[in-house]
Amino acid sequence: MKKPLPIALVQHPCSADRAENLAASETGVREAAARGAQLILLQELHTSLYFCQQESSDNFNLAEGIPGPGSEHFARLAAELDVVIVASLFERRAAGIYHNTAVVLDRQRGLVGQYRKMHIPDDPGFYEKYYFTPGDAQPGFAPIDTSAGRLGVLVCWDQWFPEAARLMTLAGAEILLYPTAIGWDDNDDAEEQARQRDAWITVQRGHAIANGIPLAACNRSGFEADPRTQGSGIRFWGSSFVAGPQGEILAQGPQDAAEIVLTTVDMAHTEQVRRIWPYLRDRRIEAYGDLLKRYRD
Repeated sequence: MKKPLPIALVQHPCSADRAENLAASETGVREAAARGAQLILLQELHTSLYFCQQESSDNFNLAEGIPGPGSEHFARLAAELDVVIVASLFERRAAGIYHNTAVVLDRQRGLVGQYRKMHIPDDPGFYEKYYFTPGDAQPGFAPIDTSAGRLGVLVCWDQWFPEAARLMTLAGAEILLYPTAIGWDDNDDAEEQARQRDAWITVQRGHAIANGIPLAACNRSGFEADPRTQGSGIRFWGSSFVAGPQGEILAQGPQDAAEIVLTTVDMAHTEQVRRIWPYLRDRRIEAYGDLLKRYRD
C-alpha cells in the first residue's frame, strides 16, 4: 500500500528582482522541509513577475536553458534537504522557441523530468501565446517517476481541461500537480471575482473526483501592476490548495498573503475510492471518438 505523503505548496508574491524571488521560494522550501514535507510544489514562473501582461521582446531575456541556473539551483536545494521539488521556469529551448516548463528535482538524483505547458492562453493580461510554444513531447501528458511517487505535472491553464487530467491519470499518475499564476482584474466586482475563484477551485476538485486522484495547485499571491499602465494589473488570488481523491479540501492557503500550505496526503485512499467509484472501469471508450474533433457540427 502507498505511504502517506507530506506535501507543501509555497505561495508568495513576486517582484522584478530575480534574486529576491529565488530567496522567497528557497525560504519557503526550507521551511516546508523543516516541517516534514517530502514533496514541495512551487508556483508558476516564480523567479520573476508574471511578465505575460504585455507583449515585449525584451522579456525573452528572462528565459534560461534547462539544465540551467534555475534548475541547478533547485536541484542543489533538493539534494541538500532530501526532498522532491517541482519548480516552474521560463525555458529557452532554442532561438525563437521558448516554453513555460515545470521541472522535477528528486533528492540526490537531480533533474528527473520536465513538463512543457500544453494549453497556452491568450487573453487580456495573459498574453502567453506571444511567449510560449506548446509542449510537443510524445506522449503529451506523461507522468514523472520520483521517490515521492508518479507525478502528473501540469501547468496553470492546463488545469481547466479535463482531458489533460484524465490522460495523466490513464498514464498512471498518482497525484496531479499544477503550478499556477491566476488572479483578478480589479475592475470586476466582488461577485464576479468570487465566481472566478470558485470556478477555479471547483473544476480542479472535479478532476480529483472524476479520476479518483489527489491534486495540488500552487498559486502566487500579491498585486502586479500592468507594466504598460493600460490595464488594471492582476491581483493574484493565492488560495493554493490540496484536494483528496473525492475532491475534499485537505489544506488551503489565504487569498492575499504568502503561506506554506502543508498537509499529508493518504496515497492509499485512491485505491479505496476507485473501488466504490470505478469511473475508469465504466468509461465507454468505444463511444468517445468525437473528442478528437474541435466541435461536433
